[in-house]
Amino acid sequence: MTAVTVLPHAALCPAGASFEVEPGTSVCDALLAHGIEIEHACEKSCACTTCHVIVREGFDSLAPASDKEDDLLDKAWGLEFTSRLSCQARVGTSPLTVEIPRYTINQVSEGKR
Repeated sequence: MTAVTVLPHAALCPAGASFEVEPGTSVCDALLAHGIEIEHACEKSCACTTCHVIVREGFDSLAPASDKEDDLLDKAWGLEFTSRLSCQARVGTSPLTVEIPRYTINQVSEGKR
């Protein structure tokens, strides 16, 4: 099992959270399984940026992002060098600390097509 720490997020996880998950689990699935309702508008198919997270610790333990993920991340609000789409990033064996950005860009909920 791998330790995952989620930094506080005002709406989704005000107190922050810590839990353990099986390696190979997507960060998105790990968050959802522990009651952190991160947005995932494309149903985890790597077609949007609503599940964007910033990996504060353990970034190097993740497999590199695909070209498709990198292209999408360019559109994410608050992009940082250690940004990932949580639906694509899989937990390894090193502990992770993630931050959920304050905002997300959801073109569907914003009425854009």
